[in-house]
Amino acid sequence: MNKKTIRDVSLQGKRVLVRVDFNVPIENGVISDDTRVQASLPTLKYCLEQGAALVLMSHLGRPKGKGYEAEFSLKPVADHLAKVLGRPVLFAADCLKADEQVAALRPGQVLMLENTRFYKEEEASVKPAEGMSDEEYKQKKAAMKEKQKAMAQKLAGYGDVYVNDAFGSAHRAHASTAVVCKYMKANLAGLLMEKEIDYLGSAVEEPKRPFVAVIGGAKVSGKLEVLQNLMKKVDTILIGGGMAYTFLKAQGHEIGKSLVEADLVSTAGATLEAAAKAGVKIVLPVDNVIADAFDAKANTKVVGQDVPAGWMALDVGPKTVALYAAEIAKARTVVWNGPMGCFEMEPFAAGTMGVCKAIAASQAVSIIGGGDSVAAVNQSGLADKMTHISTGGGASLEFLEGKALPGVVALDDK
Repeated sequence: MNKKTIRDVSLQGKRVLVRVDFNVPIENGVISDDTRVQASLPTLKYCLEQGAALVLMSHLGRPKGKGYEAEFSLKPVADHLAKVLGRPVLFAADCLKADEQVAALRPGQVLMLENTRFYKEEEASVKPAEGMSDEEYKQKKAAMKEKQKAMAQKLAGYGDVYVNDAFGSAHRAHASTAVVCKYMKANLAGLLMEKEIDYLGSAVEEPKRPFVAVIGGAKVSGKLEVLQNLMKKVDTILIGGGMAYTFLKAQGHEIGKSLVEADLVSTAGATLEAAAKAGVKIVLPVDNVIADAFDAKANTKVVGQDVPAGWMALDVGPKTVALYAAEIAKARTVVWNGPMGCFEMEPFAAGTMGVCKAIAASQAVSIIGGGDSVAAVNQSGLADKMTHISTGGGASLEFLEGKALPGVVALDDK
C-alpha cells in the first residue's frame, strides 16, 4: 500500500479524528453483530497507546438527514465500545456541536460523535424536484456541495490528524470520508484500512495462481463490472446465485420462473464469449435446487441445467457444489463475493454452505467480500478458516471492479 498509515506519524499528545465504520445492526438498542466494532480495535488501541486522544465519527443506517432519529443513534455503539475497549467512551449528541467536549479531551480519552448522516451535508446527495429546471438543479447541487465543505471543515477542526479506518465507506466521497481530508494536515490509513487494501490489492494485482473468483448474488447488473475486470486477472470464475440464470438463459437453457434480467441476456452471452477468448474459464451450475414457490416450505427437487415451467431455481445443486469445490481445491487464491442461492432459507442454503466449506478447507489465500458472503461465513462457523473477511461490502465490490475509492485516494501518499 502506498498510503501513509498511523505508524508513519507521531501521535503523542495529538487529537486524532478517526472515521470508523460502526454501521452495525442494532435490535432493541443492542448490537446483534459487532464485527465492525471489533475490527476497529487494533487502530484505536494503537492510537491510545501512542498517547493520542480520539474523536470517533461514523454513520449508522440511512436516516433522512433532517436531524436526530433515535433508531439511528450511535449512543448504543458508544456504550458497547466502552465495554470492548475497556475504558470510558464519551458521547457528543451532535456531531457538529462538540467543540467544548473536543477541547476538554486529554490523551487516552475517547469521544464518539453522533451519526454524521443526521446531516444531509454528509452525503450531499441532491435529487431534482418536480418541475425544476436543469439550471436550478445545478445551482442546488452547487449549494449543497458548499454545505458539505463547511461540514467537512467543522469536523476537521476536531483533530490534529485524520485517520480513515472505515474501508466499508471508502467508496463514498462524503464529508467525513474524503472531503474532510482537504482541511487536514495529515491524512492517514488506519490498520484495518491498510489490511483491507493490502489483501484486496495483492489478490487483484499479484495473486498466487490458480486464481479463482466465486461470484454470486441476485443480479448480473450488480456484478457485471466485477466480472469484466476480474476476467483480466483470474484463471477461473465460478458463478452462482440468481445471476447464474441469466447466463444459463444466454446459453439457451430453459429457466422457468427463475430470476432473469432479460435485458442482459445478450450481454451475459457476450461475456461468456469474451472469457473464452481470454482463456478464462467461466463455470456455471450443472444442476439446481428448484422450488414451486419462493418459500422455505415450498415443494423442492433437484434438476439439471434446465428448469421446468412453473418452477424457480433457488440454489445450486449437489453436483455443482462438488464441481466448484474441486476448482477451489486447486486454487491458491480465492475471492468470494455473493451467495450461491437463497441461503437465508434452510432448503436453499446447501450451495452457499458447500462453497464456504470448500474455501475453508482449501490451502488458498481466501478473501471474502460482500455482506451476504460475510453473513454466510459467520453463519457457517468457519470464519476463522478464512484468510481475510472484508468489512466493506460495496467498497470491496468497487475495488474488485478496478475503481478508485475516494476515501483511499484522499489519504496521504508515502
